Amino acid sequence: MRKKRVLLFSEGFGTGHTGAAYALAEGIKRLNPAVQCRVIELGKFLNPTVAPWILSAYRKTVSRQPKLVGMLYKTQYHRSLNRFTKLALHRVFYTHARQVIEQLKPDLIICTHPLPAAVVSRLKHLGLKVPLYTLITDYDAHGSWVNAEVTRYLVSTSRVKSILTGRGIPSDQVTVTGIPVHPKFWERSSREALRKELGLADMPTVLIMGGGWGLMFGEGFMDALTAKVDHIQLIFCMGSNDKLVDKMRSDPRLRHRNVTILGYSSDVNKLMDASDLLITKPGGMTCTEALAKGIPMLFYQAIPGQEEKNCQYFVELGLAEVLNSETVIDKWFRLLQREYAELEEQRRLRLSPDRYQPHNCAVTVLEMLGKQGKLAGENGTAAQARGDKAVYLAP
Repeated sequence: MRKKRVLLFSEGFGTGHTGAAYALAEGIKRLNPAVQCRVIELGKFLNPTVAPWILSAYRKTVSRQPKLVGMLYKTQYHRSLNRFTKLALHRVFYTHARQVIEQLKPDLIICTHPLPAAVVSRLKHLGLKVPLYTLITDYDAHGSWVNAEVTRYLVSTSRVKSILTGRGIPSDQVTVTGIPVHPKFWERSSREALRKELGLADMPTVLIMGGGWGLMFGEGFMDALTAKVDHIQLIFCMGSNDKLVDKMRSDPRLRHRNVTILGYSSDVNKLMDASDLLITKPGGMTCTEALAKGIPMLFYQAIPGQEEKNCQYFVELGLAEVLNSETVIDKWFRLLQREYAELEEQRRLRLSPDRYQPHNCAVTVLEMLGKQGKLAGENGTAAQARGDKAVYLAP
């Protein structure tokens, strides 16, 4: 019998979309190794020359003009990509998308970014028969995610489901699965053992993540972070920004035995387990990984738009706080020094199964894949009832 095939399409705008695709693929393979999964950043795959220029321009816009990004997000919030835009995307960037699909012959296509979702939706409108799932990788649902040809939406929370049903999408086409994380985040390891493995001191530890592009903090925040470095261990994980890493390593404030500076790391799961507090931008994937590990979060400089919505969600749940002044750092560092046991108990409670089951998205996809003959019109009531119970509780 031919093995089932799942094709996951993403784009490299930030690291979260592709990260979610790989996380889901690894989760599916962990639960059922017989299922073949392939992850492709479709624009980069089809246009390896043009795509990097577009991604570079987007990165610069996000870094230098975040208010513009937020304005575009809000003004287009309720709008799907129109037919003309889909046609233009296909003609300019995705001309050979159908050929890729026909060559790989997937039983299911999952898109973790709105652009490939729009392109595959157009192909389905023109006759493509492969079921299309759209995995929304944030705690909000911008209109660009919505396409009439989508077979099923996989979403983070019941709140996001309500947004979609409010736009006319049938309830049984939206399944609350949670955002998938890599199986490395499914279980928690010994904090003490990991600190020893990673060469860290056994003391209160703060992990500071600058995002996949290594976005960084102002001087006031850096002074506050390093003020208690004799008593609080700091781990900086700055992503792919090598110039920033070199600059930080030459900073006298960071030349201390209790400071570790990293670039890109494949051991974020271990770093989170070894740490007591995470300071980060509120990207959908990072937030969800931290949720799986039960680590409290401080959010710094949310990009206007989806990151603001992510921030709002976790703050309202009591799992995070906005880092809007140096006094917030001072407060949490005092807590780490004086109320360490209480914070650890709170962290244990955050891992309760009614909050989040990180394998749930992969389980749902495998169950739907097993109902291949019913994928296009299956009534999802039973699966939805299970999914709503298995993920976080929206406020």
